[in-house]
Amino acid sequence: MLTGMHVAIIGGDARQLEVIRKLMELDARLSLVGFDQLDHGFAGVTKMKIHEVDFHEVDAIILPVHGTSMDGEIQTVFSNEKMTFTEELLRQTPMHCTVYSGITNDYLDRVVKSVGRKHVQLFERDDVAIYNSIPTAEGTIMMVIQHTDVTIHGSRVAVLGLGRVGMTVARTFAALGAKVKVGARRSEHLARIAEMALEPFHLNDLEQHVKDIDVCINTIPHPIVTASVIAKMPAHTLIIDLASKPGGTDFRYAEKRGIQALLAPGLPGIVAPKTAGQIVANVLAQLLSADLKKRKENKK
Repeated sequence: MLTGMHVAIIGGDARQLEVIRKLMELDARLSLVGFDQLDHGFAGVTKMKIHEVDFHEVDAIILPVHGTSMDGEIQTVFSNEKMTFTEELLRQTPMHCTVYSGITNDYLDRVVKSVGRKHVQLFERDDVAIYNSIPTAEGTIMMVIQHTDVTIHGSRVAVLGLGRVGMTVARTFAALGAKVKVGARRSEHLARIAEMALEPFHLNDLEQHVKDIDVCINTIPHPIVTASVIAKMPAHTLIIDLASKPGGTDFRYAEKRGIQALLAPGLPGIVAPKTAGQIVANVLAQLLSADLKKRKENKK
């Protein structure tokens, strides 16, 4: 239970609704900022403007999955209120206050570091990333069906990267009958790809391995699908980039060449917001409970 813990949930999308429900069940005291247009009746939860929150009493701040913009703005789909996450705001919080977000950026890192607060990036955790890879794979299937005129079964698919997302995506497309090849750099990843009965190749040889593909799915958040790679692809190839913005694809050159390239970060929140929200909510509940328990023990 989170009885006695004050949590400020600032902005976000439909995923945050599951977080609110979960923390309500655990008896946390919630202050919702950026939810004034929310129709859901959450009994005992206070909707507030950001300047109305007494941050001196806040034990945890939950930001949207995407954190903040590079100028500190907090996005929300449930309000037109403009909200900015600043050093001045964070300095008001107790030293034990923890900031939670899915990912981060230079601005958010700088603010948290300058104030000396703990920052937890949920999407850096293996458990969250692996759970999220499931709706990501389903969303990728949806996009391939929508943007191609052939079946996935029998299609030639190249997946770039065998991380937590790449492994699930590769396995899922193979299960649907696609002819899947997977590009990686580490020898243990190449070995795992072979063990999965898929075709492994080293990313140094990427240009050679895209000459006959129908779909290219990138999961690597670095420039990997470059102009020279795209130049070797068949004209009908569909590129889906699952890496966080700005992705790893040269979208300008893809458009110039007439190859359809789609940047698709955050698919879990689009195709399965309830499930994606439950994943975040369950992990947050564990982390907040552990934090509260630790603070109680330190007071003894």
